[in-house]
Amino acid sequence: MKLVFKNLLRHRLRTALTILGIATAVMAFGLIRTIVGAWNAGVTGAAANRMITRHRVSLIFPIPLPYRHEIAGVPGVTGISWANWFGGVYGEPNDFKNFWPRFAVDPDTYFDLYPEFQLPPDQLAAFRKERNACIIGRKLAQQHGFKLGDVITMEGDIYPGSWQWVVRGIYTGRDPSTDETQMFFQFAYLYEQVRQREPGRPVDAGFYVLRVGSADAMARVAAAVDTQFVNSRAPTKTESEREFQQSFVQMSSAIITSLQVISVVIVGIILLVLANTIVMSVRERTREYAVLKTLGFSGRHLAGFVLGEALVISLSGGVLGLLLTFPIVKGFAKALPTFFPVINVAPITMALGIGAALLAGLAAAVIPANRVVRMPIVVGLRTVG
Repeated sequence: MKLVFKNLLRHRLRTALTILGIATAVMAFGLIRTIVGAWNAGVTGAAANRMITRHRVSLIFPIPLPYRHEIAGVPGVTGISWANWFGGVYGEPNDFKNFWPRFAVDPDTYFDLYPEFQLPPDQLAAFRKERNACIIGRKLAQQHGFKLGDVITMEGDIYPGSWQWVVRGIYTGRDPSTDETQMFFQFAYLYEQVRQREPGRPVDAGFYVLRVGSADAMARVAAAVDTQFVNSRAPTKTESEREFQQSFVQMSSAIITSLQVISVVIVGIILLVLANTIVMSVRERTREYAVLKTLGFSGRHLAGFVLGEALVISLSGGVLGLLLTFPIVKGFAKALPTFFPVINVAPITMALGIGAALLAGLAAAVIPANRVVRMPIVVGLRTVG
């Protein structure tokens, strides 16, 4: 092993640049895999006993509020709530940091269906008492410096005019996959304000959230709910929360596929960078390997030297790249907080990054090691590196 390290240090700049190149590739690999994972965060974080009922044609079409009574009566449904996407413009509209999910929800039922949104009881009670109260996520509060009692003002787009809310609660996520960048306010506030500002404009539910007794009942519940409204003015589509979230991911399937292909190409780049260094190193020391053979070293020993150098370089680059991935991901999340509210370097990503580096190391050493093993001593001694 000492000989392996001595050989690597003979050309320190080349070794350092190779390690840096591998580290950069592993870092890019880790970032891309993490972005793909963040894109699927909603799917992985979906509850096994929640379902979503929306308009069959498109999510942009509302569903009448009276539907909630009929849906609640479907066997297997143990809880129901509803929400409506508000939209709105906060601050500078072109600043990505000023965009986050804003929903008008039923204060008495919504948070019962989302136990992963953890909120102190006194804050939830305050939210339910005050019409223009709102609840925001911990990350959203940190990003904008919001505190309890602060007033959030924004201009409406779907619902025009100036709107104000008082922060009465800040929730935290129970799970790593919980989105902490959302804002919720009372549906009654939206309903009353729209009636005052635009008399005659209907305000309905954007979608319903259902809780079922078990995952086995989902297909039966979905069929029962949708059958009730099949010939109505607003036919529905009921699906598991996982399927609902998956439909958003599928809209970007081409981008995700491209990112996955790029991550595979990066592994090839690691292989090329490392192979170039190992081939150069072996060619320069061909005569030395021939001398070692003369002294009694077997081909297996010489192959071990080549393989050892490749693995040390690849492992060093892989570990360095992995360490660099964390601050890069953190900076990426800070730059686009609402587009990737849940973005973490998963253990599988770390394992794949190190595994890709080591695999590239093995592959890069195969041909040079085989050449050293098969090399006749006379030919090696004649070679000028």
